[in-house]
Amino acid sequence: MITQTFRVKGMTCGHCVNSVSSEVGALPGVDDVQVDLTSGTVTVQSAAALDEQAVREAVDEAGYELVSA
Repeated sequence: MITQTFRVKGMTCGHCVNSVSSEVGALPGVDDVQVDLTSGTVTVQSAAALDEQAVREAVDEAGYELVSA
């Protein structure tokens, strides 16, 4: 199990959490997604390391911006 943390810009509410969790959680191999609104972090547990570009696209699809991995 691999844990990666990403910083996401623009999340402010529960709807934001649900949107990002759904899009990132749909990536292949993802087992769990935890979003912390206070810090703007998204912590992902997956079977293998996720490609940053794939995460960036999923966050973008949710309507937010990946600022760092």
